[in-house]
Amino acid sequence: QRRWYEQWKEFVETGDQNSSSFPGQIDNTELFEDLDSYHLKERLVENEDFMLVPAEAWHKLLAWYGMVDGQPPLERKVVDLPSTLKVEVYPIEIFLCLHSNMENVINAQFSRVDNIRESVAMCEAFSVPPGSECRLWMKSSDSSCERLRNVHISVLDACLSSGMVRTDSVPRNSVEEQDSYRGQPGVCGLTNLGNTCFMNSALQCLSNTPPLTEYFLLSSYLEELNFTNPLGMKGEIAEAYADVIKQMWSGRHYSVVPRVFKTKVGHFASQFLGYQQHDSQELLSFLLDGLHEDLNRVKNKEYIELRDAAGRPDQEVAEEAWRNHRRRNDSVIVDTFHGLFKSTLVCPECRKVSVTFDPFCYLSVPLPVSKERIMEVFFVSLDPYAKPAQMVVADVFNHRFYKIYNSDESLSCILDRDDIFVYELSVLEEQQEEQVLLALYLRERSHYRDYGSGSSSYGTTLFGHPLLLSTPRSSCSREALYNLFLQRLRLQQPCETTEEEKEEDKQEEACSPSLPANEQPARRRACRKRRKSLFTIQAVNSNGTTERGTGEGGSAVSFGSQPYVAIDWDPEMKKRFYNENEAEKYVKHASMEVPQQQTTVQLQECIELFTTVETLEEENPWYCPVCKKHQLATKKLDLWSLPEVLIIHLKRFSYTKFTREKLDSIVDFPLRDLDFSGCLLKKNVSNGEPPSCYDLIAVSNHYGGLRDGHYTSYACNKDNGQWYYFDDSKVTYAREDQIVTNAAYVLFYHRQDKIRKPTLPAPSTSPASSTQPANDITSCKEEDAEQGAAAAASYVTMETD
Repeated sequence: QRRWYEQWKEFVETGDQNSSSFPGQIDNTELFEDLDSYHLKERLVENEDFMLVPAEAWHKLLAWYGMVDGQPPLERKVVDLPSTLKVEVYPIEIFLCLHSNMENVINAQFSRVDNIRESVAMCEAFSVPPGSECRLWMKSSDSSCERLRNVHISVLDACLSSGMVRTDSVPRNSVEEQDSYRGQPGVCGLTNLGNTCFMNSALQCLSNTPPLTEYFLLSSYLEELNFTNPLGMKGEIAEAYADVIKQMWSGRHYSVVPRVFKTKVGHFASQFLGYQQHDSQELLSFLLDGLHEDLNRVKNKEYIELRDAAGRPDQEVAEEAWRNHRRRNDSVIVDTFHGLFKSTLVCPECRKVSVTFDPFCYLSVPLPVSKERIMEVFFVSLDPYAKPAQMVVADVFNHRFYKIYNSDESLSCILDRDDIFVYELSVLEEQQEEQVLLALYLRERSHYRDYGSGSSSYGTTLFGHPLLLSTPRSSCSREALYNLFLQRLRLQQPCETTEEEKEEDKQEEACSPSLPANEQPARRRACRKRRKSLFTIQAVNSNGTTERGTGEGGSAVSFGSQPYVAIDWDPEMKKRFYNENEAEKYVKHASMEVPQQQTTVQLQECIELFTTVETLEEENPWYCPVCKKHQLATKKLDLWSLPEVLIIHLKRFSYTKFTREKLDSIVDFPLRDLDFSGCLLKKNVSNGEPPSCYDLIAVSNHYGGLRDGHYTSYACNKDNGQWYYFDDSKVTYAREDQIVTNAAYVLFYHRQDKIRKPTLPAPSTSPASSTQPANDITSCKEEDAEQGAAAAASYVTMETD
């Protein structure tokens, strides 16, 4: 778990064995879905949620620090996949059953590089007699079965996938019924193979891009497959994509299972291996580049030396750049999607101006970001009715202070996922005396006896939320701190006499007859109350581990370098006087109920922001040929020429050193007449301005947050002009007024002079459901839960003779 690892690094770097950063036992609690099954959470991110360490390092850490009782070690394989070595964080889960008894299902995990026959191990799993002939079948969500004839290939090569897939919204009673289906070509869902909604969304947008789809439907790609391009995928990506498109546009399928396509993508792009959630724009970028190289008409790419503008007219330099680009890159992807930027760099020292023209395949435009930031905090007040004065901010994690912030630190160092507590401190009228800021932890004792030595001892467990308090240095005696903690925790020193104490009083009276009767019990009870405390006080480090005992008889608490203190509760006293349920309660301030106003920006604003002058970052300087050194030059991008189909990627995901967030602003984009004439630099002298008006044809949507999201798409069918909503295998009609939402992520525009008007009327019934898409799109985690009720993507059955 990353937090433990970071604390361990800090502890090691200090070199002080008494350091307050001592990490304690290895604790991976945050990585598990629950602590009953220890099932790993979905979509964990390396270096953000967890750290990978070699087995030898793990065993060393385990020997030094130990591990929280009951937690299993998270051992994973390093597998040799095409073009890469990869740690297999999530093995493939396969459901095994006998064809004769499909109710008896066994869930097993296997590596992607395991051999099919060895990994499935059906005979052993179901006690099949030795020597029996076994046939393996892969059952899909549409109840169709595919024979696994080659059992000597790997799980990955067999296209077996992990997790569940959802059934279509269209009922299918038989294979004959599906074969007889005739629907609108292109109106076809894509089965979710397990968190592949990002891929389905991208495919639906490309499927509804007319020039590209017609190219594949006419099989024009067969003559242009480039099998020798070292930058390509030997034609395999183009062929797999063509197969999916032909199925989707056959008009014979409610939904298509893109299993082979998914496997091919994973073969050539290891980042898409497995079944974690990914980004639809990243998949689009890879796919367009892969299709281009697989279909590149240039068989031998010549070396071309790039030249600076050197004062030449833009028209001349742009034509030269485009000509050079086409000499090395000539494909249907370039024909359809490539445009040209003008890039202007200015050296801040010598004012050297460098102008180049660079091709692009899509525009990634930023969204205007408000400087305001909404942060949720827990405020711990001294008096909820008084105006707060002095306050301290802290990051609380696992009952400890992960960090106590200084007042001069920036808010940007606080991450959105941090649990931030703001503590109000007491302010004394006389401030001459030095104040001590105490960090208070709550611990519960657990007694145990060492039967080897006969001695007894106790361990401690942290619980509840820690507290911050301020007190004068002179008031750090044991009695003063005890009373301060009682007051801050709003506890009362017990004064009642228990039945056991009453019995003790009777015995004391019988043993001391010389004293008046009314003095004996009261006197001893007063002594007993002075001795009997609710808790004891210990000085600890920032991890809540005892550094030194203060001793029951000590009059003052001796602090280390940092004033961390723990109060240790006996379990019985804690049960009687500390109410954990009450301590966990909080009141929502009215500010929490105020709905956040939805920000709306125009697409034109995003494009203008994209062409704004900016200064290069220190990590990416420009080498000035005049100054002969790297400079933080100013850079400006302008649009020179635009392609037939323009893809606009809205940069909703913001990643900085301290924050990671998704921008949920509504980008108001036009469905028709998106006009670039005002920002397009290229001018055609003979015909005036080139065509620059576009109509929307598809949108890739992203719902949810950074890691728990779901992708869908809207697209306009090229043949009937009807808009549809694609949600994996489910397809519904869509109205134009539904398309502009804050989920829009990637926009596809077709230039008006290239649009062919639909000739076919829209069908009277939808191939799926005629209902409109739901407004509350579920997250991928919820989606996976729904898929659990359906058939597994990798449902393997077996027949025996």
